[in-house]
Amino acid sequence: MTDKKSHKKKPIFKPDDTEVQDIRQYEENHFIDTSKPVWNYSLLTDEDVTNFQAGTQYQLYKKFGSHVVCIHGRWGMYFCVWAPNATSVSVKGNFNKWKNHEYELFPRWDKSGIWEGFIPDCKYGEAYKYHFVGFAKRKLDKGDPFANYWELRPQTASIAWDMYYQWNDVAWMKKRKKNNSLNAPWSVYEVHLASWQRPDKNNEDSYNTYDEIRERLVPYVKEMGFTHVELMPVMEHPFDGSWGYQCTGFFAPTSRFGNPQGLMRLIDAFHQANIGVILDWVPSHFPYDAHGLFMFDGTHTYEYADMRKGFHPDWNSYIFNYKRGEVKSFLISSARFWFDLFHIDGIRVDAVSSMLKLNYSRKEGEWEPNEHGGDGNLEAIAFVKDLNETIFRDCPDVQTIAEEATDWPGVSKPTWKDGLGFGMKWMMGWMHDTLDYFNFDPIFRQFHQNKFTFSMMYYYDENFMLPLSHDEVVHGKSPMLYKMPGDEWQKFANLRLLYTYMWTHPGAKLLFMGNEFGQTNEWNYKSELQWELLKFDHHRQLKDCVATLNQLLQQEAALHQNQFNQKGFEWVDLNHRQESVISFKRKGKKRADDLLIILNLTPVVRNDWEIITTGKPYIQEIFNSDEKNYGGSANVFNPEIRCKMLDANQKTYRLLVNLPPLAGIILK
Repeated sequence: MTDKKSHKKKPIFKPDDTEVQDIRQYEENHFIDTSKPVWNYSLLTDEDVTNFQAGTQYQLYKKFGSHVVCIHGRWGMYFCVWAPNATSVSVKGNFNKWKNHEYELFPRWDKSGIWEGFIPDCKYGEAYKYHFVGFAKRKLDKGDPFANYWELRPQTASIAWDMYYQWNDVAWMKKRKKNNSLNAPWSVYEVHLASWQRPDKNNEDSYNTYDEIRERLVPYVKEMGFTHVELMPVMEHPFDGSWGYQCTGFFAPTSRFGNPQGLMRLIDAFHQANIGVILDWVPSHFPYDAHGLFMFDGTHTYEYADMRKGFHPDWNSYIFNYKRGEVKSFLISSARFWFDLFHIDGIRVDAVSSMLKLNYSRKEGEWEPNEHGGDGNLEAIAFVKDLNETIFRDCPDVQTIAEEATDWPGVSKPTWKDGLGFGMKWMMGWMHDTLDYFNFDPIFRQFHQNKFTFSMMYYYDENFMLPLSHDEVVHGKSPMLYKMPGDEWQKFANLRLLYTYMWTHPGAKLLFMGNEFGQTNEWNYKSELQWELLKFDHHRQLKDCVATLNQLLQQEAALHQNQFNQKGFEWVDLNHRQESVISFKRKGKKRADDLLIILNLTPVVRNDWEIITTGKPYIQEIFNSDEKNYGGSANVFNPEIRCKMLDANQKTYRLLVNLPPLAGIILK
């Protein structure tokens, strides 16, 4: 509980003149009965309600949920909740000893299903729930869908909270359009906050605070040279084993690490370190926990009533009813909330495929075609388009990224080109093909070169992000290091080679935590990363190799300027299948910036390897994954590139280079 002074803080939201006028008019034009425990008061305008129902109110968090206001000189808390099939809604908490019907809210006259009211002297920090008498007189206790703070699980009450924070990231916000653009370098470090580090690495119930995470994670990401971090869901969730993907608090950072301002300080620190922040966001489904959204007022309020559309068989969770305007307003408001209040730079939208497809993980007879006889969820498709249009209209300097695993067309194309409107899409095909290829013993790679090169056949269909994510190092898939064949030396060499290929392939990059130094265990959310491995040279040197690749990605314009268009890439030599040597160019806006990448995908040293190329001479080796500093043999390198002009008119050159084993080199 806070004292009265906390109510005098600067409000988090500054209403525009229209909102202020509307609120004053309400107070002037309506009798407020101050003799009752709950006062009849509203922050909502008729336009708010109309837009809410139409699915076009995208800042519901300003008025729904709990908000401190001063009415007739009395400070207290205004509550607003949507429960269209409830017959009674009351607020209960420690302030009334959790009595069910002492503080009953008022239903709006417009039959919108919105309940609201003002409780005087209710303060920040109060734990509360809504008590519903719902459909068929069902009695339910629910958390606030718009709560900004929740009790630490296993407790399930919402907490009224002050969301004010003084940001110190002005410099970042001014230039983030450039930093988040499609021609900027994108190297993303994917993090699960709980298991990156723990106070006790073997105690799954021990957590560092947001501030402790900030002190350690921000300098580490800066040291490694990543341009962005992606945080696996930090929204409130009841079950640790869901990794945050079973969300109950769509407007609240998890209390496992502290209060909302703690997350704000973490993001602020990343921005001050010139690092962008992406949040995983899950509008595809939600769990059936009793305090959450499922059967919210005793009926299918947020989810489809038809379980052929409303239930996820894979995750035992429930699917949002994208047809309801109120649900659409809720979800887009959630996305806007994180952009507006937490200054995030992007959202990675989880499980997009499951939203788009009515037959996702369903057998014949378990789903119903849409009105056109197809398998697309037309309502979800419309929602996704509206989401992206809204975000890019109101926040033109951010990105939305789709985890979409099918061949759905135009995921990252603008909606005016009949696309879904995302900024980027995860390149799952590249990930699977590349990991399959590297899993082969090098002697057999000559027979599978097409798998290695296939990505460029469809690359320009979308704006792709190349992910090596958490999903690839769990559930028996093995850690990245042990996906590689050979002895210990070859495993590390192959992994350095894979990362060299990944960082020089067009597109944004995403690497899951621990992959940068070669974890030997699968990721375990109950523990922490194997930081003790950094005592060993090969692991520490692999980490240094990734840091260098990140540095090159930012320094070399050719590696990012044209990463999403055909001007940025050119195959040089694909004709040496038997030797498994592949070369290609990455091109910048200036020819002088062009880079030549040569990958030797076998453990055979190849001296005096001939390459014919055009455009410019390549005279300097700027990166070699076989360097001693990275744990390589350091026996094969190119202190001087032997380059001879063959045709001055065509600007054709012959290069003789030494190719180290299981390694990639970059020439400039």
